[in-house]
Amino acid sequence: MRTLVHLSDLHFGKTESLLVEAMGEEVRSVGPDLVVVSGDLTQRARKNEFLQARAFLDSLPGPRIVVPGNHDVPLWNVFARAFTPLARYKRYIEADTDPFYSDAELAVVGINTSRSLTIKDGRINARQLEAAKTKLARQSDKITRIVVTHHPFEGLDFESDDGIVGRASLAMDAFSRSGVDMILSGHQHLHRASSSARRYLIDGYAALLIQAGTAVSSRRRQAGNSINIIRVDRPDILVECRAWQPSQGGFETSARYSFRHDPAGWRATGTA
Repeated sequence: MRTLVHLSDLHFGKTESLLVEAMGEEVRSVGPDLVVVSGDLTQRARKNEFLQARAFLDSLPGPRIVVPGNHDVPLWNVFARAFTPLARYKRYIEADTDPFYSDAELAVVGINTSRSLTIKDGRINARQLEAAKTKLARQSDKITRIVVTHHPFEGLDFESDDGIVGRASLAMDAFSRSGVDMILSGHQHLHRASSSARRYLIDGYAALLIQAGTAVSSRRRQAGNSINIIRVDRPDILVECRAWQPSQGGFETSARYSFRHDPAGWRATGTA
């Protein structure tokens, strides 16, 4: 079994110090095998924000895989945005913006969906999909395959396309041929866990689309601060959302989901 902690949308520069400290303690108490951060580590891609984000990441246990988000690209510095959009991210967080992690049970591919020519939207290109395919092709069939992006594969609701990563259908087709089991993302500051078959109709294939809310930012939008705890014990996956309760000064479970893999893909077996 493997335990992942999935955080997203940290937005250092718009954080609350009490929550940052409490979140670090919560992650350490889980003792994850892998920490996944699906983008927007900073609010405005400033040096001091990246330094704060790096200090927070370094306080967490175990290996980690991190991808950038659209907020990690400078907004007001037009030259940097056009020519060196992720220079600070690469310097202070991770040089590889399409990282890869594997162990005896997991293979995790990070894909950078942030783009300098858009303000908030993201996309995936064919080169990235080919690179992901190559990395995953080397893995055993028993390995659980995971993709991490900042921009999600679901809209703000199941009827909306708003916020979905560009070329999502092309990517899902590629992922189906690579046997991707799970896609972790953020961007919308919402927690959600569902089957890809609700939107992408691919015969014999259903992956899990899991979004994390904002971890430590004060930019909460429709939902509170939260993280996902994902336990992979193939053929089962359990997803637990832990939400911050300001009045209690701690976290409590706000949702639980269980999924099982069968010949048609991943299907829900329970919620709580």
